[in-house]
Amino acid sequence: DLSILNVKQYKADRLKQAEKLNPEQRSMRLLKEIQNELHLDKPPLQIECFDNSNIQGSDAVAACVVFKKAKPSKKDYRKYNIKTVVGADDYASMKEVVRRRYQRAIEENSPLPDLIITDGGKGQVNIALEVLDELHLNIPIAGLAKDNKHRTSELLFGFPAQTIGIKQQSSLFRLLTQIQDEVHRFAITFHRDKRS
Repeated sequence: DLSILNVKQYKADRLKQAEKLNPEQRSMRLLKEIQNELHLDKPPLQIECFDNSNIQGSDAVAACVVFKKAKPSKKDYRKYNIKTVVGADDYASMKEVVRRRYQRAIEENSPLPDLIITDGGKGQVNIALEVLDELHLNIPIAGLAKDNKHRTSELLFGFPAQTIGIKQQSSLFRLLTQIQDEVHRFAITFHRDKRS
């Protein structure tokens, strides 16, 4: 038992050491984990995440952040003023923004993401799936839902969306939380700027 424990510890130490010397190795391990958890065809090298922001429907905006190889790619971030929605309708806002983003990507022939994440539950995931279906795009979509304390609590995936169990202490969960926090920060900052 002790020698098995030693080997496990040695293996963990070696992995940590290798990842310190080569941070890209850690990113690829995380992306492989997402691939396995969600049964994707390939690791999601490009992940895009959406969030809406408004105060009781006024100054409605949305944001899209892009992570490439598990790192934020700030030059690819996008802000959106909601044009077609009156009042606080998160679903309609999500529909508009996802359509605008990928309609444009198709027209400009720009690279599409390997995974889309919506900030919200089953409703948001289903709305985004509808839009992609209309645009004849086949991109996997996941949803990150928050608990009543506004902390990331679960990952939703599939059609219909099902909860995927991920340990909250895992580095994969931390990456997903980081993506969600980043899109939320970006959307809120844009909303504040617009309001002021």
